[in-house]
Amino acid sequence: MLADIAEALKGKNKAVVVHGNADTDAVGSAYAIAECFPPAVIYAPGGVDRVAKIVTDKLNVTVLGECDLSDYELMVVVDTSSPEQFKPGTVQIPKGSVVIDHHTRTDKWKDMMFVCDESKVACCELVYDIIRASGADLKRDVGMALLCGMLTDSGHFSFANTQMMRTFAEIMDITGIGMDEAMDFPRSEVGMSERIAVMKGMERSRFDRVGDMIVAVSYGGSFEASVCKALLNAGADVVFVGSQREDQFRLSARADQDMVRRGIHLGEIMKDIGRETVTDGGGHSGAAGLSGTGDVEAMLHICMQRTMNEFRKMKKEGSDLTQAL
Repeated sequence: MLADIAEALKGKNKAVVVHGNADTDAVGSAYAIAECFPPAVIYAPGGVDRVAKIVTDKLNVTVLGECDLSDYELMVVVDTSSPEQFKPGTVQIPKGSVVIDHHTRTDKWKDMMFVCDESKVACCELVYDIIRASGADLKRDVGMALLCGMLTDSGHFSFANTQMMRTFAEIMDITGIGMDEAMDFPRSEVGMSERIAVMKGMERSRFDRVGDMIVAVSYGGSFEASVCKALLNAGADVVFVGSQREDQFRLSARADQDMVRRGIHLGEIMKDIGRETVTDGGGHSGAAGLSGTGDVEAMLHICMQRTMNEFRKMKKEGSDLTQAL
């Protein structure tokens, strides 16, 4: 299948499209495809996040905010679990497009040339496998983009697995990139607007607990991932942070590694809530998202209650196991 995808990418004039507020994994994947399978442009209809902007600026990558897709023979969608992750009305995905993803598999990419590997921590890993299957050379800048995508999606290795670590090391060997260089590349000073957003998010947070497990929720206007990280550092085990723009909401969810080992899978929780509320949810065990039309406060309440139910199940299973022993 990877060889088929690689063959489909060769030669055609293509637009590589990423989801709204695209992260470094999405942009790194898109850049690698654009460089290894030219000609191509990168299109981010919903913009890119702060860290992705740092990486694209350092690599001098052009990311289009507007694009006439009718000018291109092929559309390639990367790191996007469903069409609902695009801002409504911005992108129409034609049949026969290539879709490359690593999130919890959905049935929303029918009639596409779709490859999805949920075992990959980052979409950049899957893109690297496709590049390797094609026999294309791996340039240093492309290697750096792939490493940055893996770093950020794994929480700087907190959620990495051995498969990702092997791929990471292999790219370092091929490109000659040192670990210190890779670790420093996506970093920058935290701006005042982000610091203020985190402080406001902390102030607006609320939490509940079952036994020794704490779930926290908050809302704000930006930097949801940073607020999630701050709440986890403050002592929460699972966190949901949302934002509201008119009738559209967006939620980011994070869980610490201990909760993941104990059985929490945020991607499945968000996917289930998305089905029930006719919104779009999914992701990984320790990091996931939910977006759509609705009230962010109501969605945060649903997320908290669903997580509390999971906590109760985990507590009961732990008690049953103790009694059995």
